[in-house]
Amino acid sequence: MNIFPILDALSKQPEISQKMLAKLCQISIGKVNYTLNQLAKDDFINIEKAGKIFHYTITEKGREFLKKELDNMHETKMTLHNKEKKIIKQAVILAAGEKSDFDRPAGLLEIDETTAIERNMNILEANGIEKFIIVTGYKKEAFEQLESLKEKNVVLVENPKFLWTGSMSSLASVAEHISDDFILIEDDILIEENAIEQLLNHEERDCVLLTKESGSGDEAFVEIRNHYLYNITKDIHQLNRIDGEMIGVTKISHDVYKEMIAIFEDNKNPYLNYEYMLLDVSRKFDVGYLRIADLIWSEIDNKEHYLKVKDKFYPMLKRKEADFRERELKSMIGDVLDISIDKISNISALGGLTNRNFKMTIDGEEYAVRVPGKGTEAYIRRNYEKYNSELTSQIGINPETLYFNEDTGLKIVKYIPNAETLNGKTGKREDNLILVASTFRKLHHSDAIMKDRFDVFEKITEYETILADLNGKLFDGHEEVKQQVLALEDYYKSLNVKLTPCHNDPLAENFVKSGEDKMYLIDWEFSGMNDPLWDIAAYIIEAELSTAEETLFLIHYFDGKVTVENRRHVLMNKIFLDFLWTIWALMKEAGGEEFGLYAFNRFTRAQANLKEYNKYFKEIEQSAKI
Repeated sequence: MNIFPILDALSKQPEISQKMLAKLCQISIGKVNYTLNQLAKDDFINIEKAGKIFHYTITEKGREFLKKELDNMHETKMTLHNKEKKIIKQAVILAAGEKSDFDRPAGLLEIDETTAIERNMNILEANGIEKFIIVTGYKKEAFEQLESLKEKNVVLVENPKFLWTGSMSSLASVAEHISDDFILIEDDILIEENAIEQLLNHEERDCVLLTKESGSGDEAFVEIRNHYLYNITKDIHQLNRIDGEMIGVTKISHDVYKEMIAIFEDNKNPYLNYEYMLLDVSRKFDVGYLRIADLIWSEIDNKEHYLKVKDKFYPMLKRKEADFRERELKSMIGDVLDISIDKISNISALGGLTNRNFKMTIDGEEYAVRVPGKGTEAYIRRNYEKYNSELTSQIGINPETLYFNEDTGLKIVKYIPNAETLNGKTGKREDNLILVASTFRKLHHSDAIMKDRFDVFEKITEYETILADLNGKLFDGHEEVKQQVLALEDYYKSLNVKLTPCHNDPLAENFVKSGEDKMYLIDWEFSGMNDPLWDIAAYIIEAELSTAEETLFLIHYFDGKVTVENRRHVLMNKIFLDFLWTIWALMKEAGGEEFGLYAFNRFTRAQANLKEYNKYFKEIEQSAKI
C-alpha cells in the first residue's frame, strides 16, 4: 500500500480520527487501523492516546520518507509530447521594443550591408524556416517598408502596447498565427549561424540556448537541474549554481506555447518577459537546453554595443563562420569523394532559393556543389531526381554529374563555364528566349523516359483533399472555376497528348547561359513525364512574358509556325497551372504558412484565362466533339 497519503495527512493533522483518515485517503477504516499499527511498528510514527483522542507524531524516519517523496513529486513533470524529432518551419521575431539611442528598431541598424534581422532571417530560411512572424511596435512602418521582407513569407503583427508591456505581451499577440513548434529570436541578436542550426536540430522540442557568462552586467543567468531548466534570474544570488547565460534565441513547442498563453491570460504584471513565463511553465513541463561555451554572439542595446558590433564583433563573427563553413564543406566533399581536403579550394557561395550552392575547385577542376535545404526531403524524391538528372546530362542540357547521393541530396556537378543565371529581366531577352525555347525542344523531342509522372488532375484532387482535412477555405467562385476546368479536362484528355520528359519547375533562375549560344537547364527536383506544353506555359507565367514576348518564344519553340491549336493548348496549361497552384497555396496557408497574394493572383489569372479561352477557343472544342 502507498503509505504517503496517510503519513502526509498525519503530519498536517496529528489528532485526526481514523474515520476522517479513511475518508480522506479513500480506504476502509480497517485498512487505516492496520496501516497505522504497521507504521508504528516500522518506526514511521509514534502513537499516543489521551482518553478517546489519538495523537500521531511523525518520527525522524517518517520525516525523511515524507521529504524524499515530496522531492520526487516536485521533480515529476507531465509529458506534453513525445521526443520525436520535429522539423521547425516557423519563426517568431520580437522586434517591438524601443532603444533610446536609435531612431529605428535595433534589428534594422545597418551592419556591413545587412541588418541583424535580415541576417537572422536568411540563416533561418537556409535552415528550413518557411514562415516569419515579426512583432512590431516602435517605428513599425520601418518593417512595412523593408523591401527584403517582401521577398519572404512574412506576417507583421503589431503590439500597440509595446511601451508599457514586456516581451510576453508581444509573444502572446501572435497566438492566432502560431500553428506548430517555432523558434523565437529577438531582433537585436547577432549570433553564429551554426548555433541556430544546432538549436533547430536539438532533440528537445523546448530548448533554451545558453553560453558562458558574458559579463555584460545584464545577463539572464540559468541554473540547470536533472538536465532541464530549473531557474532563470538576473540576480546571481538566487542560484545554487550558474550553468550559463541565456541568449534571446529559444525553441518552443506548440504545446508549451499554449500553456504559456493559458497562464498569461490571468497575468496582472504587464512587464512580464517571456523567459519567466517559460520558466513558470517549466515547473510542470521539461524545458531542455543547448549550451555552446565558445559561442560568438552579441546584442545591440545601446550605441556603445552597436559600435562594438560593427567594428569588432561582426568581422570576427564572419571570419569564424567562413572558416567553419569552409572546413565543414571540405570535410563533407573529401569524405564522399575519398580525397584529401588539400585538393579542395577556392570555395565561394552561389545563389539558391531552397538549397545552398557553392562553387569550388576539386583536384584542379571547377565544380558546383548543392547542399539541400532543410525539409526538402519531405517532398522531393531524390532517387528520381538523380536518375532524371543523369538522363538530361546525356541529352546535353544539364551539366555532367560527378556525385549524387540520393539519400542526402548532396550533388556535385561540373561548373558551367562563363555561367550567367537568367532572372526575371534577362529571361525576357530575345537571345535568351531563343536559347530557352531551343533547350525545351531538345528536352521534349528526346526519346528519353523519365522516372515519375506529373498528372495535374490527380494533384488537384490530392490538394483539395488535404485542404479539406486542414479545414482550409477555398475562394468564392472556386466551384464555378473547377467545373470549367473539369470541362476542359474532358476535351484535353481526348487529345491524347504525348507525354515527354519535362522539367516541371522552369523558373528563369533555373536556366544558366554559357557563353553566347549554350543554355543549360538545372535543378531537376520536380522533373518527370508530363505534357511538354506545361513547361512552356509555366515559363511564360513565371518569367511574366508580355504578349509580344510570348509570341516570340512560341515561334521559336514551334520552329517558326504557331497554330491556333498550339495557342489553345498552351492556354489550357496556363489555366491548369494557376488553378492547381491556387489550391496548393491555400493548402499551405491552412497548414500555417503565409503566401500573401500568391493564391489570389493565381486564382484571378485562372479566371481571366478561362474567359479568354471561352471567348476564342470554345468553337474549336465544340467542333472536335461533333
